[in-house]
Amino acid sequence: MKHIALIICSVLFLAAQGFSQEKEKEKKADSSYQFTVVKQLPATGIKNQNRSGTCWSYSAISFLESELLRTGKDTFDLSEMYCVRNCYSDKAKLYVRFQGKHNFGGGGAAHDVTYVLKNYGMVPEEAYSGLTIGDKLPVHGEMDAVLSAYVDAVIKNPNKKLSPVWHQGFDGILDAYLGKNPVEFNYKGKTYTPKTFAEMTGLNAGDYVEISSYTHHPFYSRFVLEVEDNWLMDEVYNVPINDLISIIDNSIEKGYTVVWGADVSEKGFSWKNGVAVVPDRNVSEIAGLEQAKWEKMSDTEKDKLLFKFDKPMPEKKITQEMRQQEFDNYQTTDDHGMHLTGIAKDQNGNKYYIIKNSWGLEDHKYKGYFYASEPYVMLKTMDIMVNKNAIPKDIRKKLGL
Repeated sequence: MKHIALIICSVLFLAAQGFSQEKEKEKKADSSYQFTVVKQLPATGIKNQNRSGTCWSYSAISFLESELLRTGKDTFDLSEMYCVRNCYSDKAKLYVRFQGKHNFGGGGAAHDVTYVLKNYGMVPEEAYSGLTIGDKLPVHGEMDAVLSAYVDAVIKNPNKKLSPVWHQGFDGILDAYLGKNPVEFNYKGKTYTPKTFAEMTGLNAGDYVEISSYTHHPFYSRFVLEVEDNWLMDEVYNVPINDLISIIDNSIEKGYTVVWGADVSEKGFSWKNGVAVVPDRNVSEIAGLEQAKWEKMSDTEKDKLLFKFDKPMPEKKITQEMRQQEFDNYQTTDDHGMHLTGIAKDQNGNKYYIIKNSWGLEDHKYKGYFYASEPYVMLKTMDIMVNKNAIPKDIRKKLGL
């Protein structure tokens, strides 16, 4: 009997210990980021830009695919590389005309996609994947280097005048690496050209505008955003920071997604943890620390506490001046294009934006998405692209749209 009683006590002890451990796990889980979706709009599947600087195309194409879902069209898989190829070709012409004193490379902006839509049309992924050499995902390192060397050689002008076939040769390199531009193709039993396919979708490049928020230009005017990848020298509309957030919020509320151009090179951006935040380095108490101890800590020691991403933390209050200062000092740079598809809140009621990325799905916490806090979006947004019909009426009137 004593033996049986001992066994029973052991079992009960182990069960209690297991229950305690589970409760401890739940307690820890409760303190980590917990997001509740307020509103999430339809979007197509996650893609992977892989080893290519083409986030601008992936984000804007995803945006257009959501526009087609919003208008009741079929689910489309549009070609990112069709935009890349046509922009590279036109970018080379400008680069040579500017004698190399212009941007040239694989980067770009959201308006590059609407530029292609307007001037060249659009094609589905099945008609132009850009994968001609056996890779399953884009790998553009060699291609970018070869194209850059080619145009630089043309600019050196060893013949003392430009050859009339230099651009034909450039397009030949694009043909080899990405494939020839489709002239006609079949899609769901019908024959299209890029132009007629674009017409069939109903997409109109004129429906979309870009918006930013900086004080070195007047508000409610247009200006050329001074970033490296703006090779088209396209203009954005300038609004105060609160209007920028109002436009994003109104867009989501009305069913319109947003292309989000932002800086993701910050310590507060963690792809692994699926969050982007702006922790407040000036808070007097972090994780129960006394104020005196916090103030004596080095920046490195503070960073170890601030950037653990284990629970929601106090964030900075973002001002227009902070935005401008970070842009002027190159702390906010032309970094990455993404697709903003919704709004969520954490367990403390703080607002976050749901961001669709183009870095694939493998081993990712939120399956290719992440959550950017409102302070992060306010501080680190370079610009956005929206359907002009998604802009609140009062702001739209001020912009003359």
